[in-house]
Order: sequence, then structure tokens, then C-alpha cells
Amino acid sequence: MAHRIAIIQGHPDKAGGHLCNALADAYAEGAIAKGHLVSRVEIAAIDFPLLRSQAEFEKGSLPDSLAEARDAIVSADHLVLVFPLWLGTMPALVKAFLEQIMRPGVAFAYQSEGAPKQFLTGRSARLVVTMGMPPFVYRWFFFAHGLRGLERNILKFVGIKPVRESLFGLATGESEAKRRQWIDQMRTLGERAE
Repeated sequence: MAHRIAIIQGHPDKAGGHLCNALADAYAEGAIAKGHLVSRVEIAAIDFPLLRSQAEFEKGSLPDSLAEARDAIVSADHLVLVFPLWLGTMPALVKAFLEQIMRPGVAFAYQSEGAPKQFLTGRSARLVVTMGMPPFVYRWFFFAHGLRGLERNILKFVGIKPVRESLFGLATGESEAKRRQWIDQMRTLGERAE
């Protein structure tokens, strides 16, 4: 069965050539090879404003520049969000993107009583994160606080679950053989749409 997959590549450097770009490309290659429908979103290539007030978040309209990204996310069965770990969490550009997309009217709706209505239920996600430290240090010493917040307060809040993780540590110091192993791993995950 073919899945609709939205790959959101969140490295803030639009020049490309980073491990995040290679991992996103490999996932896409694997998915396409198995007949899955893939949409790509390169956050760094999109010009959009920062949200600066609660009123903008709750009642403002989505910028036209983000309409294609919104449509890719809303129509997907599975999301793949790729980014480097910066200061223990996602880069500011990724957070700004998610604030714009995961807003009322797109990802959820406030209700007069009870929890908000989730608009993105039935979707799964994979977080693909590169980092300078070993993943076990991030998980066990730092409690993966940046990822926990993203999973609980953003993705699961709007109904996306399960959320799985692929963490690639010591990303700038690993051998070329290790990087090829990571890329092969992402290609396999793409083939399986997981």
C-alpha cells in the first residue's frame, strides 16, 4: 500500500550539503522506489514571518508562502522531520515554521469545553535528528528534553502519533563509512514508510 509522505528538511542553511540534506534525500529515494507519494518541504528555502503575538497565532492567516507546506502536511499519512540539534532542541527556524503551520484552523481548533479538537489524527511521524554528542548522552543525561517537548507539545497535541526517532550522534566526526550506513538506514526507513 502506497503512503503519502511529507519530508520536512529543517536544516536552516539553504546552501545545502549537510548530513540532514543527505538523510532526507535517502529517505525520499527509498520511499519513491517503493511507490510511496513523497512531498518535500525545505524550510530554509521558504520566506515567512515570525509570529509575534497570541492574536497572530490564533487569528492571523497563514502566509501564502507556507500554503504548499501546509497542504503537504495536511494531506500526508506520515511526516518525516529532519533537523540538526542546536542548543538541545530544534533550530529556531524549525520552531518558527511549526508555529506557523501547527496553528488553530490548520492543525487544531479550540473548543468551548474540553481539549482542543485535533485535525491531524491518523498521521504518524519520524524525527530525524543529527547532533554533535552521542545519542545516549542526549537521551540519558539531558533526557532528550528538546525532542520530548516537540513530540508532546506540538505533534501529539495536534493528533500525530506514533512519533518515532532516529538520532545520529557525533555527526561531524564520524567516518564516511558510518555516514553511508546512516544513509542506507534512512533509505530503508523510506522504503517502509516508517
